[in-house]
Amino acid sequence: TTKIHSIAGLLNGERSFVSIRPFRSPHHTISDIGLLGGGAFPNPGEVSLAHNGVLFLDELPEFKRSALEVMRQPIEDGKVTISRAAGSLTFPAEFMLVAAMNPCPCGYFGDLKRECRCGPVQVQRYRQRVSGPLLDRIDLHIEVPAVEYRDVASERAEEASTSIRERVGCARQKQQERFSLEFKTNCNARMATRHLKQHCKLSQDSQDLIRVAMNELNLSARAYDRILKVSRTIADLDDKIDISSEHVSEAIQYRTFDRTLWV
Repeated sequence: TTKIHSIAGLLNGERSFVSIRPFRSPHHTISDIGLLGGGAFPNPGEVSLAHNGVLFLDELPEFKRSALEVMRQPIEDGKVTISRAAGSLTFPAEFMLVAAMNPCPCGYFGDLKRECRCGPVQVQRYRQRVSGPLLDRIDLHIEVPAVEYRDVASERAEEASTSIRERVGCARQKQQERFSLEFKTNCNARMATRHLKQHCKLSQDSQDLIRVAMNELNLSARAYDRILKVSRTIADLDDKIDISSEHVSEAIQYRTFDRTLWV
């Protein structure tokens, strides 16, 4: 990570190395080269500057379609190769992609208290700015409703961040032990097909759940792999060795956008 930021000229005398995981949040007007990397003498783009950290894309549909599509391969491979006449350079790009978007242009589609001013065609066009293949590569799809005042002002005790961090740390430790003998795999998200067969064995009930979801939601093979990986992670967070039907059911919920509105 430090080497990448050094190549990009982001380090100076006061900051000679990267000591915390990077958080990159480029503006939606960024170009393909700015996001992926490139130039006459190739420089790393945002996907590489976010290596070992988070790449946050706010207002996802506002990004150029071409800029979003170039991210598909780095998300899969964890690296970017830029080729020029003089040769090619490969930059690492193992980042966590976090994106946010409104449900429609006005922002009120599905809101129970405010009326959406967008027609079905407008909503469809807006959502189709983000392609299905890119969505398939995002593990968790979560719809976040508007927060009510009573929830903001509530003094009800919730799970503390320290407790959540401890559970996440334990789950990460399980994964490091699981893949301790692997060279390129260190977490569930990076599991290959052979890992899925070994570490994501399902009961008949769980298999039936996924089969119904695949048929009813018209999910792709890539989405199927994502469900298995997320199920394995949920089981790790639950401190369980085996994946249960409850874990699979929760993982499927993270794929349940109304896919009829997506390409």
